[in-house]
Amino acid sequence: MTPRMRKQALSLLALSLTLPLGACAQSPSPTAPVAAAPAAAPRAPAPQLVSGLPDFTHLVEQVGPGVVNVETTIVRNNRAARAMGPGDEDMPEFFRRFFGPDFQMPGQPGGQGEAPRGRGMGSGFIISADGYVLTNYHVVADASEVKVKLGDRREFTAKVIGSDQQYDVALLKIDARNLPTVRVGDSNTLKPGQWVVAIGSPFGLDHSVTAGVVSAVGRSTGGPDQRYVPFIQTDVAINQGNSGGPLLNTRGEVVGINSQIFSASGGYMGISFAIPIDLAMGAVEQIKTSGRVSRGQLGAVVEPIDGLKAQGLGLPDSRGALVNQIVPGSAAAKAGVEIGDVIRSVNGSMVNAWSDLPPAIGALPPGSKVRLGVVRDGKERELTATLTELAEDAERASSRPATADAATPQTGANALLGLEVIDLTAAQRKQLGLESGEGVRITRVTGQAARDAQLSQGMVILQVGRTPVGSVAALDRQLSGYKKGDVVMLLVRTGAGNSAFVAIKTGQ
Repeated sequence: MTPRMRKQALSLLALSLTLPLGACAQSPSPTAPVAAAPAAAPRAPAPQLVSGLPDFTHLVEQVGPGVVNVETTIVRNNRAARAMGPGDEDMPEFFRRFFGPDFQMPGQPGGQGEAPRGRGMGSGFIISADGYVLTNYHVVADASEVKVKLGDRREFTAKVIGSDQQYDVALLKIDARNLPTVRVGDSNTLKPGQWVVAIGSPFGLDHSVTAGVVSAVGRSTGGPDQRYVPFIQTDVAINQGNSGGPLLNTRGEVVGINSQIFSASGGYMGISFAIPIDLAMGAVEQIKTSGRVSRGQLGAVVEPIDGLKAQGLGLPDSRGALVNQIVPGSAAAKAGVEIGDVIRSVNGSMVNAWSDLPPAIGALPPGSKVRLGVVRDGKERELTATLTELAEDAERASSRPATADAATPQTGANALLGLEVIDLTAAQRKQLGLESGEGVRITRVTGQAARDAQLSQGMVILQVGRTPVGSVAALDRQLSGYKKGDVVMLLVRTGAGNSAFVAIKTGQ
């Protein structure tokens, strides 16, 4: 057999091997001989579960004009570079937020006496014809200038009306009228398997369209700043620059805001997360009304339940949240919640996993009365709690620059640690479960070393080394003995109430 004949024979063999996979979806050829099959009982034809792949052309034409590109200018003195690209081996490989690439290359600072400037990019969408735009908090955080570019190429300087870090939403306003808008849908109706579409500006390629399906709903990412968000998980291709763009259902309605990806490489790996639009729009209404978002707080620390714990607790299954700590004087304490209780429902809605409880409580305003379905010693009971305001929300409200002192960065902590801190009030200490004269609160993280140590706004510094600090002045006194390049040990309380030591190299 010649080489050519051998090649043709192999090709025919390969073709015959692939045919059964394609042929299983169609009838056999009428000319092909078919062997007689054994007699079998007649079976009803299975219902057709999938009618075909959707065409999103009309959807994109209708919704596309309401999607915008968001560009930010960032003064590096105010914010360390946050772009995550190849070579960032020391950066945590958890959930990569989509900050746009920093166009300021190394070795190219600003002019003489000018702070280096960077640029970020993201996406957004117009929710009202008079110029309100919704995007992510992390797209515009610490930006000195925000520009919005419309689909018709017009550009506007945007004002940040308000934002919320916990929900990762920001409300912008541009000076324009009669703008195309998107339609807001109902994220509560989403189910795994439904088609969804994303429109955004990955890597600055504006109005790029990708599609996929809902992989899961009510997903927790495990991030400390996102415990109040029941994320929508999808397999829609999302990359840097998609952040803040809309996630759409097949009716062209916005059901989510694209926010994060799960990645070991920094790029898309098939797992994307979006903020439910119902949650985001609730935040928008609060921002318009009061300038900030306020969430309910129960004051109970919970943990997951596995099969063995469920058996030990006398539960029929592992659903619910196991209470392991009660904040004194909290809504949970006043309602009679006890350590060892299992919270199985909130206002009649099942708590399937422990991570379901924070978003269920946080979605309710302070002062709300909630019915808690609790299992204690194997017996079901119902408790009623009146929610207080989430401590972090109250702290942010109290730290707004009502006075010059509250807004003034402190030299010692800022210069050495890259942290801006303020004193805590008695009420704030009570909400956090701290003793009188204990701790100072971080209001802003400006240094790279502090960021690398995972410090964030809202955390409380309790000690420098072994010495407690109860005021900004006390913190500065303790830091006065350190010089640039020294390593400082800080005992820090997180928003979840846990304490840990962190090491920071000063002056970075």
